[in-house]
Amino acid sequence: MIENFNTTLKELYQVNIVEYLQSLYNQPFRLVMLILDLAIVIFVITKLINFAKGSRAWQLLKGIVFLVIATAVSGMLELKILNYLLSSVMTWGVFALIVIFQPELRRALEQLGTNKFTKFFGIDKDIATKTKEDIYKIVIAAVELSKTKTGGLIVMEREIQIKDIISSGVEMNAEVSPQLLVNIFVPKTPLHDGAVVISNNKIAAAACMLPLASDKDIAKELGTRHRAAIGISKESDAIVVVVSEETGKISIAKDGTLIADVKEDTLKKILIKNVVVKQFGEGNKNKIDRFHKIKAVLKRK
Repeated sequence: MIENFNTTLKELYQVNIVEYLQSLYNQPFRLVMLILDLAIVIFVITKLINFAKGSRAWQLLKGIVFLVIATAVSGMLELKILNYLLSSVMTWGVFALIVIFQPELRRALEQLGTNKFTKFFGIDKDIATKTKEDIYKIVIAAVELSKTKTGGLIVMEREIQIKDIISSGVEMNAEVSPQLLVNIFVPKTPLHDGAVVISNNKIAAAACMLPLASDKDIAKELGTRHRAAIGISKESDAIVVVVSEETGKISIAKDGTLIADVKEDTLKKILIKNVVVKQFGEGNKNKIDRFHKIKAVLKRK
């Protein structure tokens, strides 16, 4: 009885698909909407895959794809017990994913809410140039802190705003300069303990408190500064420069991962790639480079 019912459903489903496809020949508008529908679905899937790559969600995504395929195959082969178990896992697994990957989901939703329309109409070249200059200043400050083994923690806000982090510190709203950044982190000064946040091409605040990553996310030999850097990079898209007080080594935290012991040139390249290029586009980076070359030539003349 059940087998006959399933067979009937399959036949009706096949007939409906054939009829639907045949009807598209006489209704061009529906054909266009179908193509648009497929294009949107493909675009969303591609974006999700690109977002998941390089994160801990990527391995899980591959596991989910395997479960979906296994569930479909077990249904086609009428392996009822296995299909029931897999279907149950898929149903309850959604709730488990929401709990486990809450930080990643929050960051993805926040990125959807950012305003990117200005990128389609061009950008303010002055802002792009200023951002690159600020990066050079941050690199100079990090190298100076590294030489004296002075601990430092500099957070660069990108598209996701971190006003709650800024409000936890002392408001400054100062121009970015290597001298000021170095002075902030001098030991036993009022603002040295905590993080500096760079927002909208300004030193927005100092002595800011950052969320700490759990112990399992980092190596045991790394201290509070590195845990804090990883923590904020997991909860937002901020990129963080860390200078170790013990070794003087410079590290970069982004997307919940830590790139340890980077040299000056590497630090500069990573920051430009992840801040200037990602925010303003490769084309604008090339324009900025040409602008600086022309300015240098004019100065020599």
